[in-house]
Amino acid sequence: MVANKYDKEELTTRVHIPFIAKQNKNEIMGFIENQKWRYATKKFDASKKISSTDLEKIKESINLAATSYGLQLFKVIIVENPETRETLKQHSWGQSQITEASHLMVFCNFNSVKSEHIDSYLKLKAKLIGKEESAFKGYGDFIKSKTAEMTPDQTSEWNAKQTYIALGNAMAMCAELKIDTCPLEGFSPVEYNSTLGLHKIGLEATVVLTLGYRSVEDKTQHAPKIRKNLKDIFEVL
Repeated sequence: MVANKYDKEELTTRVHIPFIAKQNKNEIMGFIENQKWRYATKKFDASKKISSTDLEKIKESINLAATSYGLQLFKVIIVENPETRETLKQHSWGQSQITEASHLMVFCNFNSVKSEHIDSYLKLKAKLIGKEESAFKGYGDFIKSKTAEMTPDQTSEWNAKQTYIALGNAMAMCAELKIDTCPLEGFSPVEYNSTLGLHKIGLEATVVLTLGYRSVEDKTQHAPKIRKNLKDIFEVL
């Protein structure tokens, strides 16, 4: 006899696990193959544009990225203005991807953690779960106490790390959609902050992602993917 609803839910989950595992096997292999397919695109075909449907999927994947405490203390600036992109190219070592790619995303971290950031998150959490905000007061106080221990530099660095998790989600989704990408750290954050007015809204440019479709002229696409052997990456203790 099932003791309670939770045992029933667990039993249901267990019954379906073999079926789900079998069903997803091809999807998992497809994911691996798509990761092998992707590469850091050096030259994009400027005539090809990402559809609005696919762009929404990429944005959703970014929004679903894991972040510390779930605070999502980052923003993604999608730069469409051609003149602005040309200016940013000058501050990106002249890399052509900045202007040739279909889309340019600038991942930015918040340069501070404020009480209102935490309160806003807990308010949304309470609303979506269907509980009173007061139920999360203890958790909120804990987050505030831990983030208050960090120096401004530590806070900025901590927030910046969150953007890389979101970047990984975006790149993985793009590979699934057969959309090419090239992540870039070769740029001047100071100039990006100035050009985009980021400091005025409490943000700092962390990493850039160019998205679009590879040009047939990009010889890099034919190069083998160089990766270490798994045994050189993983250690079991």
